Amino acid sequence: MRIVVLNWRDPRHPEAGGAELHLLEILKRCVRDGDQVTWLAEAFPGAPAEDAVEGIRIARAGAWYNAHLALGALYRARFRRERVDLVVEDINKVPFFTPLFARAPVLAVVPHLFGATVFREASLPVGAVVWAHEALLPIVYRRTPFLAISDSTRDDLVRRGIARERISVVRCGLDQGAYAVTNPPEKRGPVVAFLGRLRKYKGAQFVLRALPAVLAAAPEARLDVIGDGPYRPELERLAGRLGVSARVRFLGALSHQAKVAALNDAQVATCPSPKEGWGLTVIEANACGAPVVASRSPGLVESVREGETGILVPHGDVAALAAGIARLLGDRAERLRMAEAGRRWAATFDWETCYRESRACFARAAAARGDAA
Repeated sequence: MRIVVLNWRDPRHPEAGGAELHLLEILKRCVRDGDQVTWLAEAFPGAPAEDAVEGIRIARAGAWYNAHLALGALYRARFRRERVDLVVEDINKVPFFTPLFARAPVLAVVPHLFGATVFREASLPVGAVVWAHEALLPIVYRRTPFLAISDSTRDDLVRRGIARERISVVRCGLDQGAYAVTNPPEKRGPVVAFLGRLRKYKGAQFVLRALPAVLAAAPEARLDVIGDGPYRPELERLAGRLGVSARVRFLGALSHQAKVAALNDAQVATCPSPKEGWGLTVIEANACGAPVVASRSPGLVESVREGETGILVPHGDVAALAAGIARLLGDRAERLRMAEAGRRWAATFDWETCYRESRACFARAAAARGDAA
């Protein structure tokens, strides 16, 4: 097939995250098996307008504030009169509304929708734009098939008015050769890891606020913050105000090898987010032998097997988060049991399976050309 993909970011973008990794793992295998793939994404400083990643052609236009308009214009200029078998839109921020202008069938891939959580990160005007655009999904995409990465995202789409029978669920994979237990859990010190982009909605501030209570129970504990982003200065100031700076390391954005090593140092990982599409960082931590204390939030209620691979606590409940972390730091037997269960759970995910199931969704969507808007 000839596939055109629209996503705000591409894999080379400095803030590329789980959504881009998910698409990349699928699309590079599409290319391997003979598909032609072009990925349209926003431009960023230093990036060429044309690029290639893993055999995927990249075309960039617009910027962080107008890519939803610029990439639609780029598609119309380059592809509207050419044969395209499928348009894949990754709905992750403001939708592109591809059914309104794409003549080819459209498949909407949804990691997760923001809903009201957007107001925790964005200013009121920006949040209102995202919220309003998401509210139009049932109208604009009324005949579009959807691919969600979790039951939580599917259920969110259904609540918004998308027909359940038009939504397929395919969970993310994991590169099994890239994650492993290299430091046995029984030999690790009392290190707590937060892994994720440092934006307000990811919830690292809750781990910092929980840290004084964790230190009261485990005075030798340390928090490693793995990742970077615009919220980092505020998190550093918060650590200072709480008097825990000496027990926190901000490691920044690490290479893959360094990230795996940091996860292998941790006795416990945390994911205090209000909403995830799935929770890929949870599976990565489990694969490295770290059980997780996470919010009982959409996506995370699926990636964390409560009482088996980790502990779920009410989102934003700092006392409960601290108690969960302290519990695992202090109960060696439970921690090691969960570490082993998490390793086995992570071993059940692979990108090849995710690709095969996703590519089948691509084929069904492309075959439904007569139903395209």
